[in-house]
Amino acid sequence: MSLPLLSLPRLPAPARLIRAVDPRVPVGVKRRLVEPLLNRTFAEPLAEGEFDALTGRRITLAVEDLGMTLTLTLENERLRVCTQPGEATIRGGWREFLCLATRREDPDALFFQRRLLIEGDTELGLMVKNLLDSCEEGLAQGPFGDLLVRLERLARRKI
Repeated sequence: MSLPLLSLPRLPAPARLIRAVDPRVPVGVKRRLVEPLLNRTFAEPLAEGEFDALTGRRITLAVEDLGMTLTLTLENERLRVCTQPGEATIRGGWREFLCLATRREDPDALFFQRRLLIEGDTELGLMVKNLLDSCEEGLAQGPFGDLLVRLERLARRKI
C-alpha cells in the first residue's frame, strides 16, 4: 500500500514574487538593506567626491520586469534611498542592470541599443551612468559581486 503524495503549492517565479513583494517593502527596510551595500561598494568614489553632483538631486533606477524602483540621492557624502520621485530615471530589465553592474557588456552599448533608457533629466542620468562606468570593476567586487556573478550565470541559462 502506497501513501498518497502531498501536493505542495508551487512557489511563484522569482520575478512574480519580487513584483508582488517589492511595493510592500517599507522604505526604512530598503534603506537598511541597500544603503550600506551601496556606500561600501562606492566608498572610494564617494570619498573622492565623484558623486558630489548628485547632492540634492534624485535618480530613480527602474527594473521594469521585476517591478522594482529605487530612488537615490546623496546626503552628507552618503548615498541614500529616498521616497521623492527621481529627476531622472534609468529604466531597463534586470538582465540589463546586471550587465551594467558586472560590466559584462559595454554600458554605452546598453544605452545605444536602447536596452537601458534614460528619461527625465538626461544630463543627470548620463552623469550617473558615467559614474558607474568609471568604476573599473563595476559592482562586481566582494560578496555582493559574487552574488551578481551567480545571478548572471543563472540569467545566461534563461531562468
